[in-house]
Amino acid sequence: MRQMFLSSALEFKEISTFEPGAWVNLVTPSQEETTAVAQEFDIDISDLRAPLDVEETSRIAIEDDYTLIIVDVPTYEERNSKTYYVTIPLGIIVTENAVITTCLQELTLFDHFFNKRVKNFYTFMKTRFVFQLLYRNAELFLSALRTIDRQSDRLEAQLEAATRNEELIDMMELVKSIVYLKASLKFNERIVKKLSSSSSSLKKYIEDEDLLEDTLIETQQAIEMAGIYENVLNAMTETTASIINNNQNTIMKTLALMTMALNVPTVIFSAYGMNFKNNTMPFNGLENAFWVIVLLAVIGSSSVVVYFIRKNWF
Repeated sequence: MRQMFLSSALEFKEISTFEPGAWVNLVTPSQEETTAVAQEFDIDISDLRAPLDVEETSRIAIEDDYTLIIVDVPTYEERNSKTYYVTIPLGIIVTENAVITTCLQELTLFDHFFNKRVKNFYTFMKTRFVFQLLYRNAELFLSALRTIDRQSDRLEAQLEAATRNEELIDMMELVKSIVYLKASLKFNERIVKKLSSSSSSLKKYIEDEDLLEDTLIETQQAIEMAGIYENVLNAMTETTASIINNNQNTIMKTLALMTMALNVPTVIFSAYGMNFKNNTMPFNGLENAFWVIVLLAVIGSSSVVVYFIRKNWF
């Protein structure tokens, strides 16, 4: 899919034919679309399609007529019928007349731009637009980390009664999401630092440098948060495994104690269930012998239970 947008002093609108200063957004583009864009803007088609490879790492490539920036952006993935965070590459190509973005899927990263919620956003201010994208991307990483933290808090509240592996698997999936985000943040940090250097090919104004510095601060803060959350989740995962084992052991102990308590009436009833010639079993001549024997069995079983309770085994 190919979309084109253009800002003016008064409005931000989608356009059908290209105009200088426009933003060209490619989402899962076909071979024909990438070929057409490559020819129109004199871009190597391999650079246009590089972000469509989920294994592509963040990097900057400076060519004669354009600059390619690839960064990782957070998105969602369904695993075990639940939603977790992963990262995918986003390609940003800055040419003389346009900014071109290309990605495998529609991104929430662009929502603020589509909805005109980004201050001083103009498509023709290409360098600032790129830095605004990077800053918004760093904010999304922070938001994703906070969401993971809230998910871990909900899981923690369920740990006390955990007896299955489901809670442990959920915790491991959160750890996996943190690892993905942390690795991507470190790659993105290198990109921001390189753009901040004097060797950057993008022309920067004072306001742009401030924005880039804020982006670097947000990215580094996200890396620190990811490290903290990763350590917490790893500790929680180990704790979860121990809690599950302890809870299962408690269940097994309770079942064993109940079996031992029930052994008393079982022995009594088994004895009275045997057939002897000239039976002389106790209480054999009583009119209510059955209920007396049942009462003795209950008293014996209850005594065993009371003994276990006093020993704090239950």
